[in-house]
Amino acid sequence: MGRGTDRPPPVPGGQRAGHPVPAHSDSDRRWRGDARCAAYFALAFVALTTLLDWGAGGLTAGRADLWALIGTVLFTVLRPARVTAGDGWLAVRGLLRERRVRTDALVTVVQYGSISTRLVLRDVHGHAVELDPDVLVANPLLWHRLDAGARRSRQRGTLRQGTAVLHRLGERIDGDTAREILKVSGLD
Repeated sequence: MGRGTDRPPPVPGGQRAGHPVPAHSDSDRRWRGDARCAAYFALAFVALTTLLDWGAGGLTAGRADLWALIGTVLFTVLRPARVTAGDGWLAVRGLLRERRVRTDALVTVVQYGSISTRLVLRDVHGHAVELDPDVLVANPLLWHRLDAGARRSRQRGTLRQGTAVLHRLGERIDGDTAREILKVSGLD
């Protein structure tokens, strides 16, 4: 076997095995800060509970390990998913794995919830991702990648459900961007 023969052959469009090559991609600009904040909360919880347990005279090695374990679980719950997008794809990386969807082959876009909303994107290949729409609002480049892919899906006729959801989200992002521009320019 020669070198490089263990990889699947490239397919048109710069993909390998159904996953786009992330040569030019954009990611959530707030992710590092949000992940760092989750780590600080978890560390503060461990420090505070350990200190209180020590002050009460009940701290043992087993209890310190328990507080550290609970702090790790807290970090796992609070850590945000990392959203990345490229030409024709969007990926959401959780703690254990990454899910990808082809934005240029979307079938449905559904928004769930009224207070804590979630956006679910499904493509023709059966892949699905779930993300917080606020990530797109805070990252216009990610929104642009998703919107461009969704437009191609509409042109191809694959997007059957969710154009209204995307339209509302686009209006929200455009409004927030306009307000931010006015605020920065001092015209608000």
